[in-house]
Amino acid sequence: MCGIAGAFDLTGTRQYSRARHWAMCQAILHRGPDDQQMHHEPGVALGATRLSIVDLAGGRQPIPNERGDIWVAFNGELFEYPELRQELLARGHTLSTRCDTEAWVHLYEDMGEGMFEKARGQFAVSLWDRNERTLILGRDRVGICPLYYAEADGWLIWGSEIKAILATGLVNARPDPRGVDHLFSFFCAGTSRTFFDGIKSLPPGYYLKVRDGRIEMKRYWDLDFPDEGDERRMDDPTPLIDEFEGLLRQSVERRLGGDVPVVSYISGGLDSTVVLGLSSRERGKAVPSFTIGLDNAGPDERSESRESADALGSKLTMVTMGHQEIVDAYPELVEAAEGPVLDTSCACLMRLARAVHDQGFKVALTGEGADEALAGYVWFKTQMMREWVKRHHGEGLLRAGRSLMLALAGGGSKHRPDRLAISGVRPAQQDMYELISQVRPVLFTDGMWDRIGDHSPYDDLGEINPRIGKWHPLNQSLYVGYKVMLAGLLMISKGDRISMHSSVETRYPFLDDDVIKFCSEIDPSYKLHGRVEKWILRKVAAKTLPDRIANRPKTMFRASLSKTFLGAHRPHWVDQLLSPESLRKTGYFNPEAVAFQRKLQTTLPRITTGRFIYDVGLTCVVSTQLWHHIYCGGGLCDLPTWSPPAIDDEADLVGASAHEIN
Repeated sequence: MCGIAGAFDLTGTRQYSRARHWAMCQAILHRGPDDQQMHHEPGVALGATRLSIVDLAGGRQPIPNERGDIWVAFNGELFEYPELRQELLARGHTLSTRCDTEAWVHLYEDMGEGMFEKARGQFAVSLWDRNERTLILGRDRVGICPLYYAEADGWLIWGSEIKAILATGLVNARPDPRGVDHLFSFFCAGTSRTFFDGIKSLPPGYYLKVRDGRIEMKRYWDLDFPDEGDERRMDDPTPLIDEFEGLLRQSVERRLGGDVPVVSYISGGLDSTVVLGLSSRERGKAVPSFTIGLDNAGPDERSESRESADALGSKLTMVTMGHQEIVDAYPELVEAAEGPVLDTSCACLMRLARAVHDQGFKVALTGEGADEALAGYVWFKTQMMREWVKRHHGEGLLRAGRSLMLALAGGGSKHRPDRLAISGVRPAQQDMYELISQVRPVLFTDGMWDRIGDHSPYDDLGEINPRIGKWHPLNQSLYVGYKVMLAGLLMISKGDRISMHSSVETRYPFLDDDVIKFCSEIDPSYKLHGRVEKWILRKVAAKTLPDRIANRPKTMFRASLSKTFLGAHRPHWVDQLLSPESLRKTGYFNPEAVAFQRKLQTTLPRITTGRFIYDVGLTCVVSTQLWHHIYCGGGLCDLPTWSPPAIDDEADLVGASAHEIN
């Protein structure tokens, strides 16, 4: 992967400052330490920092078409590029490199905005058409690669990370309270809203078209499911199992491509073990694997990981993390993620990526995405029980149960939000979202509520597929998982941001377009079969893995939450962030309520509803305060803050520009 950064004049043809642009690229240098290039024309600037994986010598970008009137800067991979390259050559295009970046300019020549139909993989792309004076910014279907943008001083500014936008000096790092509210509702900013006021995230499956000073957002793809009852089902599912295995093998084969070695993450679970097994089979030898061990900081899967690696003959590297290591890594994690991070296990994955980098690797395969496609999370089972109760006892009993649970959670005030369905349906995640959001009326200040106003985080979910009401309830929930948690949490705080922080590209076989399409079409019982999640994947795994591995129960990888920050081993900066003075400076959280809940966490029985939701809530408080300190002015604790690279108009930028037209 790489990093992209650029600017477009919405008012005319001003020349963008090369020094300012260079600072943007330097701010995301960790994404592409192998090369940095810029292309400038009146009114537009494209930049890229390159992590060279394909065509190591010839893949410099930004890159033009043959005539030099269409330019592209691209982050990611087009995994079907070998076939696409042959198609382009057959249509008479001249290709000067072996790099998939070049495909974009020729796809645009042939298909215009329809190029996204042929672009399959993980990507964020910026493309400039000089003749039409049109800019295109696009993002992949499920949001593997990030792309952010903002408007300032008549410029549209974009970057693979928010750091690039802040580095312009045109956009100040101001908090968006409504973005913070997302953390306490969805566990992440899982929509176009970010934690920074005025900085937006381009949603997955969308692109921006910018022309004549007008910005249009267009959707080119959305996940879809068959109508309930029309899903693919066979009396003998063997052909479907074989088809799924073939698609997974193809997906893994595509993601092994490149001119550098590929490794695999592995845990004690099924998903990553299947990926490791298929990749080793495709390579004809065991692929190296990397895993995490937790020392009294959450469920420890070291023995299961070793068993899986040994069964496949893979050399295993173990990164061990305890409470101290996690809390020590957290400031770096929040800086890398550019927002508060609830899931403390993300710190472990950040250290895992560093271990991959330290051993000289640039690419790692992961099993992320299987739970979203095949109902791997516990809330999908809860939904199945909920649907059973609804059929046999009616909606009234469910409503009574939910009201009791919310009352036990300790919320309840004039700020307590109404329970809202998502586009008329109630997905599996809804109970969890509503439960956790009960900490808001307790922890938020009146000033915070005033800044949020009457806005609901559900308002930010964007366009929901209008067919959602026709789908099976399980598929409705899977759709919401793709839209919110996958893009907002797993692909940012557990994915791109923390891997690229160490210059490591992560690839996701279960997020292949063909794999997603297949999983969306099959009958829900092949996903969640009774109480067995990912049933069809287990059938594929049973062909090559021992039964004890293929049939392991699902264990969600997570580390301890507030215990990590509030235990006796906590560093001094935690108490500083949670001091009344610091809490009043930010204005998000009530100091007395935070202090009371901290004390209560040490006295309540561990297995209670209130204990659980404030475990989550206090972790969100610490992380939000930490993010505010790092990015929004400091002054809350002794930790350093993030500073953008200096903009030096007198700096020597020889070699920094790939091409410049005056």
